Amino acid sequence: MADIHFPGSETIYRHVLPNGLTILAYENFASESIVVEGVVRAGALGERAGQAGLAAFATALLDRGTQQRNFADIYEALESVGADVYFSCDKHTTDFGASSLVEDVDLVLALLAESLREPVFPAQQVEQVRGQTLTSLVMRANDTGRMARLAFYELLYPNHPYGRSVTGYEETIRALSREEIARFHQDYFGPQGMILTIVGAIAAEKAVEKVTAVFGDWHNPQQKPLPAVPPAPRPAGLLRANVPMPDKAQADLLLGLPGPPRSAPDYLDASLMNTILGVFGMMGRIGQSVREEQALAYYAYSRLQGGLGPLPWFAGAGVAPEDVEQAIAAIRTEIGRMQDELVSADELADSQAFRIGSLPVSLETNSGLASVIGDLELHGLGLDFLQRFPDLIRAVTPERVRAAAQKYLSTEQLAIAVAGPPAGSPAVFRG
Repeated sequence: MADIHFPGSETIYRHVLPNGLTILAYENFASESIVVEGVVRAGALGERAGQAGLAAFATALLDRGTQQRNFADIYEALESVGADVYFSCDKHTTDFGASSLVEDVDLVLALLAESLREPVFPAQQVEQVRGQTLTSLVMRANDTGRMARLAFYELLYPNHPYGRSVTGYEETIRALSREEIARFHQDYFGPQGMILTIVGAIAAEKAVEKVTAVFGDWHNPQQKPLPAVPPAPRPAGLLRANVPMPDKAQADLLLGLPGPPRSAPDYLDASLMNTILGVFGMMGRIGQSVREEQALAYYAYSRLQGGLGPLPWFAGAGVAPEDVEQAIAAIRTEIGRMQDELVSADELADSQAFRIGSLPVSLETNSGLASVIGDLELHGLGLDFLQRFPDLIRAVTPERVRAAAQKYLSTEQLAIAVAGPPAGSPAVFRG
């Protein structure tokens, strides 16, 4: 696909309001619908250690009642037109979004604005969300994949905000008060640094006008920046955590180490390296070796997350308990090969074609367009990044792939977490 078909600075309309909100508008008249996606700089980094889950708790309550509508009013307004509004939370941001017919754009923008600007956190809804969260934590405790992930993050990021569960823990969720929730909203929710992307069958200038009408007068003089992310050093050696779950038939494992932020100059080298290692085809070399050739896993893969901070690179697998150690060894072998050997020209070309070919697919829907365009702004990539992306991927060489593997991977400095039937190793994970 020619570069001209990718959104760029000539087709993405960017407007920054005086209050610090950046609006990105992209016209797509293929269907009579719109999608809104955005971020507020309010995430779990703003919690104290004893408040784990506070940001997610507050986020879940944003649309449970505002100064203008109660929960039933909000639900009925959306249901009556078949629209959708959502809010979610991670370490750095609260994400929000909406989808509707273009004729209902005013409604969904109004609901987003009310929820973000003036939630009232009704006591009844606080307790309802608390109960739902506690139920989710019970379900987590019985899920090998989720428990392996929880143990992995706590092991890899000790005494670090990345090591705390965004959802929280039973003791922290039970202790959080409505006053703490309201204070978190007051401290971190505001237009400064906010990004809102709107894509669909609406003229860009009109979209900016409508967003400005509901968000342009939002000011929070007390809005605080989130604390900076502390350094996340690699493990000194091989760290191991086992979560005994004797009633399960399968074990889930994760192993990895802190990775590069999305803004790293060599991020695409690392990303393409990971595509070869654990994504392309049958989940890359890891999937080929661990699952296809050795039949050690039900699934095996690797991921590079690339966020605003040093989120992890990790490999994961679902295995029979007796195959855990062999699967870990096999993954480490593939890491070593990636660090020691140059990938072949054919293998690199196949993964480059996969990455370049996947880009148009990710832009086929309004939702995909809004997500990708918003990420350009969030990570400071430039509005022409999509147009440059194919050439940037083609420029990656076998030598750059190996250099990224040597820089960002390790066979000897890894956090390894296993959740499932006991495998005989001492458990160091706290429940």
